[in-house]
Amino acid sequence: PFEGSLGENVDTLEMIDAMLSNPSSGIDAPAAFIFEPIQGEGGLNAASDAWMQGIEKIARKHGALLIIDDIQAGCGRSGSFFSFEASGIKPDMVTQAKSLSGFGLPFAALLIAPEHDIWKPAEHNGTFRGNTHAFVTARVAIEKFWSDDKFENSLAEKAVVLTTAFKDVADLVDGATLKGRGLMQGVDVGSGELAGAICARAYELGLVIETSGANDEIVKYLAPLTTPEKVMREGFDILLQATRDVTGNMKLAAE
Repeated sequence: PFEGSLGENVDTLEMIDAMLSNPSSGIDAPAAFIFEPIQGEGGLNAASDAWMQGIEKIARKHGALLIIDDIQAGCGRSGSFFSFEASGIKPDMVTQAKSLSGFGLPFAALLIAPEHDIWKPAEHNGTFRGNTHAFVTARVAIEKFWSDDKFENSLAEKAVVLTTAFKDVADLVDGATLKGRGLMQGVDVGSGELAGAICARAYELGLVIETSGANDEIVKYLAPLTTPEKVMREGFDILLQATRDVTGNMKLAAE
């Protein structure tokens, strides 16, 4: 469920199923459902396991494919290699890119369930998909970071640091809320103007950090997964100071 424009709670699963089950709704059955388990640029809205399981059931009920956009949230960003693992769903396709190469080289891939893998030679191609160097670095990254659970455990530890640090930031802003999960988190400060001011001040103090959301209202963490915890804490010290500076100036201006 999410809060609608009038403040009411809306059950999106119930709404989607009702529209597709009612032949008078005017909504045709879709070929597929595609969604981000954690919205990257959309504001770090993280889908619950129950919601992902629900949308999978609706897709199966109405004969639609289930496609996961794991381009930004995948490859460990959510805490596990795939951002939907904890939900137990089985998508028909998964898109991947960004850190897939493990070395910043352009590399994108589409994972397809065997029963849907009916492509003929050269039918599925693209500019970045055949980057030879990226194939090599991707293999090394998978072997280095995902051959055991050490890296995944380290991500869980860093996620706790991240959540704790963002709580400290949120405490400085009235009505601020935490968003996202894993190593894909941020704080909703309520307006793009405030978030932009905080990020600008952080830049002046030596930290590059971006915004996210429909109105750029979220201060968003999107650093390399291998960032040392010491560096993370140093970055958040700067972010805290930037937030104090901006909110302090706002209070002075109001007085």
